[in-house]
Order: sequence, then C-alpha cells, then structure tokens
Amino acid sequence: MLNRFCYSQAVKIGDRVETSGQGGWDDDLQFPESLADEIAQAFRNVERTLATAGASWEDVIHVNSYHVGGFPPEVNEVMVKLFRHYMPNHAPIWTEVGVAALALPTMRIEIRVTAITS
Repeated sequence: MLNRFCYSQAVKIGDRVETSGQGGWDDDLQFPESLADEIAQAFRNVERTLATAGASWEDVIHVNSYHVGGFPPEVNEVMVKLFRHYMPNHAPIWTEVGVAALALPTMRIEIRVTAITS
C-alpha cells in the first residue's frame, strides 16, 4: 500500500502504535465469501500489521471497526469471539460504526487499532 497509495500500514511513535484500517483481504486483495471469514481475516491482517511495528493484540487498547451492511447478529458474535481469542487477558475500548462503503467495493469490514507496547 505504501508504494501503490502512499500510506503506511502502521506507524510507531515511542511506545504507541497506530494502524491503518485492515480489511479481510488476502495477499491478492481477494475477499472470502463468508462474512465471518472476512472478519477473521481482518483480525489476522491487524495481527500481521501490529507485528511489523513490534506490537501484538495483547498491546491493543483501542479498536475501531467499520461495517458495511449493518449489524446482523453474526457481526458482534464473531467480533466478540475474536476479541476473546486475540485478547484473552484484557478488553480494549471499542467503537463500532456502520458505513455505506469502504475502500474496495467488496469490503464489508475494516478494523484499525491503537496499541501501547511495554
């Protein structure tokens, strides 16, 4: 994305890491058909992005999630399941926003986080 769109996936300033929004895409920018799988891939993409800045989900203090298509029960069920999986020892603050569209036409979720490393 840096070369193509001139922005960084993560920036570290001191012990603070801010990420750009991560969608549920694979390395070829393809999306799974299943919404649950797309959300899970977005979490993995956040994990990978955090790692590039020396952080992990355990360091995350704030999550923003952006959702196209509203909030059917599956959305919160999957989000909470993955919060518990990736952050079993703490609960970040979370802002969940419904949006009309995201950067790519087939995107249904985007997640950005703030982390504080020790």
